[in-house]
Amino acid sequence: MKLEYDSEADAAYIYIEEIPTGGVKKTISVDQDINIDLDSKGHIVGIEVLSASKRLSKKLLKTEIVLTC
Repeated sequence: MKLEYDSEADAAYIYIEEIPTGGVKKTISVDQDINIDLDSKGHIVGIEVLSASKRLSKKLLKTEIVLTC
C-alpha cells in the first residue's frame, strides 16, 4: 500500500496495489471527495481523497508512505 499527496491539487491517492496502465476499470464515488477505483474483477486497487488537507492529518500528508502487506 502506498499513499501519495499532491499539495497543489490537495488530493491524496492510496494505492492498495500497483496499478498497471489501464488497470482501473470502474470508479465509484462514495461522496464528492472520495472515489474508489476497481479493477476488472471488482477488487479495490486505489482510493482518491480530494480536499485531502481537510480529511487527513497534516502529518500523514507530509510524507510518502509505503507499506508492504
